[in-house]
Amino acid sequence: MSVLLPNMADFDTIYELEEEDEEQDEPEPVVRSQELPRPRDAPDPVAVRGAGHITVFGLSNKFDTEFPSVLTGKVAPEEFKTSISRVNACLRKNLPVNVKWLLCGCLCCCCTLGCSLWPVVCLNKRTRRSIQKLLEWENNRLYHKLGLHWKLSKRKCETSNMMEYVSI
Repeated sequence: MSVLLPNMADFDTIYELEEEDEEQDEPEPVVRSQELPRPRDAPDPVAVRGAGHITVFGLSNKFDTEFPSVLTGKVAPEEFKTSISRVNACLRKNLPVNVKWLLCGCLCCCCTLGCSLWPVVCLNKRTRRSIQKLLEWENNRLYHKLGLHWKLSKRKCETSNMMEYVSI
């Protein structure tokens, strides 16, 4: 006996289905995702890496304002630089506080059994969230109209096994 919920309007109603005969045709083959064609208009993501000298939990203290050549003809270099400058201003405002809390947390880590690092984790999460909100505002203001979408993404570093946040 099997149970079926037909739709959300009848969510509280439970129906009983009759047992189906064992003699069924073979199931249809499953199409794998690698066999599906890739959309032709979906561009490859452009990653803007952190260019700062301080990194706290993968988040660099600034992003490079150099205009990527891949974006030529899609967005104006001035708009790109303005957007990156806004993100860098947010990082400049929040990251020094995170570094101070990280140093304090590392000094007190043995005494507090690691609990002194929680403020840094929370502040870093708040910084990432504020950058994501800023990028969403930039997307709604300009980039969605141009067919582009910015987001903060976690990627593996090219030089080591550590993770870093890049703006895509």
